[in-house]
Parts: sequence; structure tokens; C-alpha cells
Amino acid sequence: MSDTFPRQFARTQRFTLGEPRNVTVSPDGRRVIFLRSSAGDDPVNALWELDVHSGDERLVADPRTLLDRHTTEELTDEERARRERMRDGSSGITAYATDAACRVAAFALNGELFTAGLLSGTSRRLAVKGPVHDPRPDPTATRLAYVSGPTLRLAELDGTSRVLAGEDATEQRSVAWGSADFIAAEEMHRFRGYWWSPDGTALAACRVDDDPVATWTIADPAAPGTAARTVRYPAAGTSNPIVTLHVLGLDGSQVEVDWDHDELPYLVTVAWTRAGLLLSTQSRDQRRTVTMIADPTSGATRVVATDDDGAWVENVPGAPRLLRSGALLTASDSDGTRRLLLDGEPITPRDVQVRSVVHADERIVFLANRLSAPTEMHVWVTSPITAGVDPVSITIERLTTTPGVHSAAVGGATTVIRSMTTDRPGATHTVTTGGRRVGEVVSFVETPSITPNLTLIRTGLRELATAVLLPTGHEPDDDTALPVLLDPYGGPHAQRVTHAHNSYLSSQWFADRGFAVIIADGRGTPGRGAEWERAVRHDLANPPLDDQIDALHASAERFPVLDLERVAIRGWSFGGYLAALAVLDRPDVFHAAIAGAPVTEWRLYDTHYTERYLGDPTSDVGAAVYDANSLIGRADQLTRPLLLIHGLADDNVVAAHTLQLSAALLATGRPHEVLPLVGVTHMTPQEVVAENLLRHQLDFLSRALGSNLESSAP
Repeated sequence: MSDTFPRQFARTQRFTLGEPRNVTVSPDGRRVIFLRSSAGDDPVNALWELDVHSGDERLVADPRTLLDRHTTEELTDEERARRERMRDGSSGITAYATDAACRVAAFALNGELFTAGLLSGTSRRLAVKGPVHDPRPDPTATRLAYVSGPTLRLAELDGTSRVLAGEDATEQRSVAWGSADFIAAEEMHRFRGYWWSPDGTALAACRVDDDPVATWTIADPAAPGTAARTVRYPAAGTSNPIVTLHVLGLDGSQVEVDWDHDELPYLVTVAWTRAGLLLSTQSRDQRRTVTMIADPTSGATRVVATDDDGAWVENVPGAPRLLRSGALLTASDSDGTRRLLLDGEPITPRDVQVRSVVHADERIVFLANRLSAPTEMHVWVTSPITAGVDPVSITIERLTTTPGVHSAAVGGATTVIRSMTTDRPGATHTVTTGGRRVGEVVSFVETPSITPNLTLIRTGLRELATAVLLPTGHEPDDDTALPVLLDPYGGPHAQRVTHAHNSYLSSQWFADRGFAVIIADGRGTPGRGAEWERAVRHDLANPPLDDQIDALHASAERFPVLDLERVAIRGWSFGGYLAALAVLDRPDVFHAAIAGAPVTEWRLYDTHYTERYLGDPTSDVGAAVYDANSLIGRADQLTRPLLLIHGLADDNVVAAHTLQLSAALLATGRPHEVLPLVGVTHMTPQEVVAENLLRHQLDFLSRALGSNLESSAP
């Protein structure tokens, strides 16, 4: 490797390129379909297929041959938004859908529709009216549906197409059919807005009316001649889009699914079942979730499950499900742990925290961790579930045993398990059938040029999951004091401390520049039960910050080389909020901070996330809660060096967060630095930006701490 780590880190998009992704296993278990680029620095994904029994791989669709290889990638607005919501910086084929038997795949490239025969291995373009987004074959592989702007369209395999919904002259311009709204995609992990019926004769489709949602403007100050972009952003305390669900028959019929939208405005999940449409809905305050089954012919609904919580009900990916046996599978917090329920009865133990459901048929495959091991994620499976089975008799078995972060894709008797561990870089993708290992899906991810010098410990009275990284080759008897860099996320729905080698690479680079780096997951982070997550209700500031300080001091007792007179903190998004908060509230502990894309005023963040934790800002009580969690009112407290970094094209945490804090700091005479990233969104996939952003942060820390850090080192 001749290039430096920052260059390699940026060139490989954080060592994600070249890895198999979007894995699907055919229902008969014979084939594995996946996306992968050709090398660890190639961002262009192609569609591949693996024969499980022979182990042979076949390239099914290559964007470089389907399009002119010199063609510049052109994204529809919908595709650009989808990639941003999924934090996907790659290109080529980034998503696909198949029929029920995995015989045909459909995908979009440059707004055009392509199909691939997964049995024949051939691909072709269908010349339909576009632009094309989110194409999906029907379950019988006889036709496709796709989104085109605000319309949902139907395409035949001969290339003819027609509108199913969205071209009614009476529709408002703010109405779109078949797409996921911002809240669904950003916060509910629902990235789609339509679903085929099992027989292919109808679709369930969302109608999203954005008219009530405030219009925000995102401009490019570096290109004053370019028109500003307007987006609909549902900020906390303001109106959400109106989302309704409709059954669209191919014969032109249309039925609206009926439920109380005022009480339950959030549509969380939709799935077709033998009993009808299974959907879960949620109240605005997220304290109530209602699962219903809808009659697709009349739209009438009946409630089959409810879940109520005094704080909030957590939506678990993959649930609810209606099993082959007819039993309803849900997930809920019970006895302080997130558990799977079968017809309302728990079937997972109290010490296992369920994170998502992967597959549910005769057996349920799910991801979970033991509460005693929050840094791990394992694949679990239940014993067979048949009609009338007693939930008490159902047992669970862990399919993965090595400490690490594991996930799975399932089809028939075949399972593909993705595993990350601390003792090797990247991830492996092991194929098993009938419980027997038969091979691997090959990965082309580059090997990092550095290896974490990592110690995982539990710190403080709350036994915080903590990672400590020291410079490579640091000897136990070396008593040279090391400046400290805290490198957390520290907030809900994300962990930084896991048994995964690649999670620590950028942190190790800072360690090799002369830091001791500490990463800690405090209260509010997932994996440690309901009470742990709810400790941040109405207070996103104090518990997360207190836990970072506890982890720092406990780590210093374990590693005396930590210099507590030179402590810095850096973070992105919630981590950026936490970093800025640290120097504002606790300058006695933190001597410098780098806040990337920070949320500085929670009234500027979205409804579903923010109101879950802080409530409604328009209420008297809510206003006080938001003020207490805002950074703007703390501006006059800054006495330490602070670097604010923000992408000017960010439509998730908009640049107004940083600009408002900067203005407040300037108004109170508090010096600080601001680094605007031109054309950058909430993620930083651009190679030059990603590389030099690491170097700029190191330079700032060297100046701020007065340390002789190795800022010119590779």
C-alpha cells in the first residue's frame, strides 16, 4: 500500500466497497442473489448470483455493459433521497427487487428500467416512460410496477406501461404515490411505499400528501447561479405529511384502507398475508402502536394487537409478522427487555434483547444480544412453530457463537451469515444449508493498512461498554502521557463499541498520531434493555454526557498514561451534538471539541425522532424541555476551542444548526471555527473531502491542545 490511511479510508468508502450486500436467498435455498463491486475501491455495484451447491458465482447484470461505460450517473430525485436516507455512497445497481421465486430481478439505472433473468443470467432494458424509481416485479414475474415522479406505474414485459395512480387532474402537486415519505425512510426504516399482492392482481400503495409540511430551502452558496432546492421538512412540533394506504387493482379499482389517522398518523409497516393486509400504525407521541388486518376488498380493518408504553413504543424491524401457522408475531418491551411475542405471549427470555426479525415462516430467525453482552449481535432461531403450539414450549437456539456482530439472510434451508469480529478486518459471508457450511460469498474489500490496538472494557458504576485504543506498538511500561480523544456517537439507535474490527479504524489512526482514544456507549444507546434506552427521555444532554465523563475517568484509572489535562472530543450527528455540549457544559473536563453535523437546536430536527425523546415543543412543558436540551442558549459558556463542521447540502441535520450556533457564539463574543463542506450532505462519500477531513481535524486538535501530534504522519 503506497497511499496513506486517510486516502485508503476515503478511496474505499470506509472499507465498504467490494463487499457483498443486499443479499437475497431464493425460497428453494438453491441460489444467493447479491450486489457487489469488482474491487475494494470500485463504487459501481453489479448484480451477482451464487449457486449454493456448486459454489459457482455468475455475473448477472453489469452497469458498465448495460450503459455506456462513460455515461455519467444521473439520479432521479427519489433515488438520490433513498441513497441519502440509507447512507449509501456507492453507485451502479444499489437496489433491486425480485419476484416471489427469485426468477426475475428488476432495478433502475439512470432513471431507466432493467430486468434480469436470474435463471438465464441475461439482462435487458425495458423502454418504459420514466424516470424510473424502485421497480418491483409482481410475485408471478409477469409484469412490474415502478414509481415515476409522483405517479405509480405498471409495466408489461413488452415495455408498455400505464399509470396506476397519480395523474388525476384533481390531485395536488404535493401528492405522491408509491414512495416512502421522509419520516418513514429516515426514522422508521420503511424505504418503500407500495407492495404487490401475492397473486399479482393488486398493489397496496401509500398516498403521501406533503402539503401540510413546511417547505425549507437548501442552497449552494458556492454556486450562486444555481437555483436553491426546496424540500419538505417535518420539524418537531410542526405538521407531518398525510399518509394513507390504498389497494389498487389492475382493473382500475381503488379502495382506501380505513383507520383513525388522527389517532394513528404514522404508517410503520405493511405486508400482504393470507388473512389480508397486515399493517402497524403508531400515534404521534409514539406511546401507542396498533397492528391491524385490513380487508383488501372493502378497506375495513380489525385490530389484532396493541402495544402501549408510558414513554414510547419501539418499532422493531421485521415485526409484526403473520406466521404460516396463523399466529401473530410481534415484538414488545416486556419486563425491561425487548422480546418476541407469539399471540401476545413472550417466546424469548428476559436476558435476550431482540433487535430485528430476519425471517419468519415455520421458524423465526432474528437478531439479538444478551443484555450482558451488548457489544455483540447474534443470529438466533426458534424451534418449529405449528398451529396451536404452546408458546411456552418454543425454544430458541443461537446460530452464531463467536463474539462479534452477525446478521443473516434466509431462504429455504439455506442461510447466509455475515460476521464481523475484532480479530480480523472486514466481514465474512458464510453460506450454510441444512445447518452445514457449504462455502462463502467472496468479498473484495481491501485490507486496511492499520490494525486497532484495542482493549474492550466495562467502566464505571453503570459498566459502560468502552473501547480504549492506544498507539500501535505502545508498550505497557511506557509512561509517556498521552492526550485523550473521546470519539463517541453516544445517542439512541447506534452503537460505536462492538466486536467489529473495522469499527475502530479511523479511531486507531488518531491513536497512531499520539492519542489515547476512548469510545463509550452510554445511556440511550441500544442493546441494554428498555430502562437503559429510556434514561434519556426528556434529557438527551445530561445522561449521555455524564456517561462519557465516567468512561473517561474510569479508563484513566485502568490506563495511567491518559493525560486528563489534554482531553478532546469529536463526533458526528448526535455525536457532534455531544461533542459541542461537552465543551460548553464541562470545560473543566474537555479542552477542545470537533462537532460534525451537530444538532444544536432540537426544534430544527424531525418529528418522529425528536418528539419520541423530548415530546411536543409547542406545549408549555415541551418548550422548557427543548430549551434545556438546546445548545444555542449555552453559547455564552464556551471557553474552549470548538470546530464546527457541516455539509451545506445536508437535508437531514440541515446546516442551519451549525449556522445558528455560530451566530450565537459570535453574538456573545466566543471565538470558534467553522468548516463548511460545499456540496456535502449528512454523509461524506466524496473521496477528497473524506480524506482531508481527517487531516483537518488532526491539525485542529494539535493546535487546540498544544500537542506535538504527528499531523504529517501517514
